[in-house]
Amino acid sequence: MTSSNPYLSPARVRAALRALDLRPSRGMGQNFLIDGGALAKIVNAAELSADDTVIEVGPGLGVLTWELVQRARAVIAVELDRRLAERLRAEFRAFPNLAIIQGDVLRLPPEAILAERDPDAASGARPYKVVANLPYAITSAALRHFLSDPLRPTLMVILVQREVANRICARPGDLSVLTHAVQIYAEPEVIARVPASCFFPAPEVESTILRLRIRPQPAVAPDQPEALLRLIKAGFLHPRKQLGNALPGGMAAMGMKTDKQKVLEALAAAGIDPARRAETVTLEEWGAVYRALHVER
Repeated sequence: MTSSNPYLSPARVRAALRALDLRPSRGMGQNFLIDGGALAKIVNAAELSADDTVIEVGPGLGVLTWELVQRARAVIAVELDRRLAERLRAEFRAFPNLAIIQGDVLRLPPEAILAERDPDAASGARPYKVVANLPYAITSAALRHFLSDPLRPTLMVILVQREVANRICARPGDLSVLTHAVQIYAEPEVIARVPASCFFPAPEVESTILRLRIRPQPAVAPDQPEALLRLIKAGFLHPRKQLGNALPGGMAAMGMKTDKQKVLEALAAAGIDPARRAETVTLEEWGAVYRALHVER
């Protein structure tokens, strides 16, 4: 970590917020990291080199941005809050390798973001990474936004709510749609827990640094991963029901062609007891059900 990072100072954070007349918004996830140790773990986990292109989501006052621009070839920071985006442009004007986009990351495809600074990355000719302290409210949506896009990153290092990290890394018995939606595209790894005291203002929950190594291709149903995920969502639509009842009902509710007997036969072909519940079914087992059903998009 750069020892001279000026954005770690709580006093500076408070002064900046006063100057902007900005009261941190819980809805926008405006909790600013002020712990150097946690920051160093994020940066180290990203395995940055001078050839890297990095997208940062929610740069805030720039504490992580400062570290990224020291190390990466190109950094594109996407900030929703107009006041913060304008401040970042002024604060980081000496860094030609940084582009700041004021806007909603969920409305910007990765290709459009990358085109702001690195046309080669936007065309897919150069890999890119995502390194971010993700706003809690959009964590799941942001992950899906990047992972389901044809132009996926090679690596994501994200600071997320601890509960969300636990769901992403869950084991059979606690599996969820989010678990599968991430693990079909990436291998998740917990790097470190980050207490609430590491932020200003302190959130009500603890956080986790999570590293996602993106798979070269989806782990299951590589040609139709989104169709597989639609089937998984149908299975979780009534999570308290046994799968033999939940899956046909969920598929019907989602407008998917279904016949209960065929669903039961697909479960049997996959070696899944219809009395099981969705949270116990692994990604590979869902893949077997999908292949047995030949689910149409």
